[in-house]
Amino acid sequence: MMRFSLHAAVAVLLSWAAAPFAIAQPLSGTEPLTWEGDLAARMVDGCDRFLLRKIDESVDQRDQHWHRDFSSDEAYAKSIEPNRRRLRHILGVRDERVPFDDLELVATTEQPALVGQGKNYKIYAVRWPAIGDITGEGLLLVPEKQTLWNAVALPDADVTPEQLVGLVEGVPPESQYARRMAEMGCRVVVPALISRTMQRRGIEGRRGANLTNREFANRSAFELGRHIIGYELQKTLAVVDWFKRDQPGELVLVGGWGEGGMLSLYAAAIDQRIGAALVSGYFGSRQNIWQEPIDRNVFSLLEQFGDAELASMVAPRALGIEAAGGPEITLPSEGGAPGRLVTPPLAEVREEVERARQLISRIKLPNPAMSIINFTVSGDGRGPCFCDATLSFQGEPAQEQGPPRVLCDDFKTAEREARQIHEIDRHNQWLLRESAYTRKEFFKDLDTSSPERFQETIEPYRDHFHDEIIGRFDDKPLPFNARSRKTYDEQHWTGYEVVLDVFPDVFAYGILCLPKDLKPGDKRPVVVCQHGLEGRPQDVVTGDHRAYHDFASKLAERGFITFAPQNIYIGEDRFRTLQRKANPIKKSLFAIMVPQHRQIVAWLSTLPNVDPERIGFYGLSYGGKSAMRIPPLVDGYCLSICSADFNEWIWKNASTRATFSYVWTKEYEIFEFDLGNTFNYAEMAALIAPRPFMVERGHFDGVSSDEAVAYEFAKVKRLYAVDLGLGDRCQIEFFNGPHTINGKGTFDFLHEHLNWPKPQP
Repeated sequence: MMRFSLHAAVAVLLSWAAAPFAIAQPLSGTEPLTWEGDLAARMVDGCDRFLLRKIDESVDQRDQHWHRDFSSDEAYAKSIEPNRRRLRHILGVRDERVPFDDLELVATTEQPALVGQGKNYKIYAVRWPAIGDITGEGLLLVPEKQTLWNAVALPDADVTPEQLVGLVEGVPPESQYARRMAEMGCRVVVPALISRTMQRRGIEGRRGANLTNREFANRSAFELGRHIIGYELQKTLAVVDWFKRDQPGELVLVGGWGEGGMLSLYAAAIDQRIGAALVSGYFGSRQNIWQEPIDRNVFSLLEQFGDAELASMVAPRALGIEAAGGPEITLPSEGGAPGRLVTPPLAEVREEVERARQLISRIKLPNPAMSIINFTVSGDGRGPCFCDATLSFQGEPAQEQGPPRVLCDDFKTAEREARQIHEIDRHNQWLLRESAYTRKEFFKDLDTSSPERFQETIEPYRDHFHDEIIGRFDDKPLPFNARSRKTYDEQHWTGYEVVLDVFPDVFAYGILCLPKDLKPGDKRPVVVCQHGLEGRPQDVVTGDHRAYHDFASKLAERGFITFAPQNIYIGEDRFRTLQRKANPIKKSLFAIMVPQHRQIVAWLSTLPNVDPERIGFYGLSYGGKSAMRIPPLVDGYCLSICSADFNEWIWKNASTRATFSYVWTKEYEIFEFDLGNTFNYAEMAALIAPRPFMVERGHFDGVSSDEAVAYEFAKVKRLYAVDLGLGDRCQIEFFNGPHTINGKGTFDFLHEHLNWPKPQP
């Protein structure tokens, strides 16, 4: 993938400075372009404003996804079941849990399972099955007298179960809610969560990245339709399964602080067997979820769900919300995603609670004085104090009895977490191996018996790709309002910078290269030449960049009209946080780039020398990613060439064995939710078919191996050649070279399929 080129930037600035006013004239039919400064940065800034506005708008748009029936409790639960299914899906709660009879006591020959003793309860180290080979681990607190109710006490990610019950220092006594629940007579399970501990991760000498344990576990999972949140919910719900089998009539409570509060809210929202939930140090607006640690990034969450909507899914069961100080952390951008957690203002929490109450205000209660949502404020404003406030609606808090007696020399919490991470990774890698079969099942309705049936049956998959993977903005595009200025005057071609309006704050920008031998009435093919990561249009036009080799201007010298767009993947964290903002509203970076390219193609089609039926796309690296995602959704592209990127893409993103996997790199925006179960590059190429498609691959390109590229391409070739009988439209060129434009077989491909004669020797 391409990196920012200082040489290219200097060249751009020099070209601007050297361009005399006399040649800064606009293209005929456009207004003068007078913008100054870095237009790429201006584009990213505009997209940022656009997405922030869309996030704000999401709150008022959620109602269209809800059809609440308040006629009875049963009717209400049934009416929001589609929302529960959607929430389970986006949280990755999909795998069948493993049934079991009892928790397993964790003991060794040197250390018995009994690790602590309170005044009227005992503490055991336990383990239990969850899904596949993933287990939950933590502590079980068993009261000596009759159980008041069963509880799952969920700690924050950076709090161990041992701290939460008072066996180890780290949590103030008044916030040791797991212990205090046991003192009240509850049977309590305290699961261990994956922490935010940051460490350098890499493989076989690769540079690697500093990732939190949570981000590492989530990267592969996210690509495969799972989530670290979903895995921890599965562990929690497995305990609920056990409670309900062991004591089916007893109330089940979930409660937690910080990450534990988040999990408690999600768990109660998706599982009606949970009779009551307690949330501390978490509840509030999620409009800034893009600033939180990336392991909280849930694709499409804000389309239907804010915390108020989640609270409405708990009703008419009891929900206790405690406004307490939450975890306060800042994560640097050192390969992993930057993020921070801050305690929201009390007014914001109150506003979200009130919004939740309004959503359920029509639920009929047997006692009008009863409140479904109990709201309290922590006494000291720091940590939770459930038992003194929120817990009182279930029973009288017990008197403080002091910490339990410690019966263990070493709790080995680091080893436990390492096991838990290993189990999640092992499950992710199993899902990766199974993903090809999952995709085959997903595509079972595609009919390739004829080109006509293929065209008909591929459309639902195109819609799914657009709606569920890329994201679709329904905004009507603005008029072009084309502005341009002449910035190149070369021997064989003339170049113009062009800006087009797309949406409010969103514009398209690029360089148009027009051959100088154009004559009135000529209709020429167009090649849209797309740069890679941190690139600029100027990089593909002049300067002989080591990866691009001026392929846009070289094609112009061959008689093609070319256009080199600026795509928004520039600016490091500045553009990567656009993905963070897009994901919660069910969008991706390409949800912006697809409308930009539609506007580009529509405008190009109006130019007098352009044949609108012969506009092709050719992109390298991130431009190659664009070649797989943009042409499927832009009808105006009649062919696509993917250079230096085509891959067994799911393996590239989810493997923790491959040396060139994105799991080990800083491209934290690259992961696309659930892609592994739907579209690898072969399936994306099917969305391009029957239009011509080509891959350009250098043997020494480190983005992948020849074997992986050939494996995935073989599936595409079979579709074109065998299923559709269009083998001449699908080609691959291997060449002895690195991550670069080769410009030989691909140029021939363009001449052939854009029907433009090759230059004479």
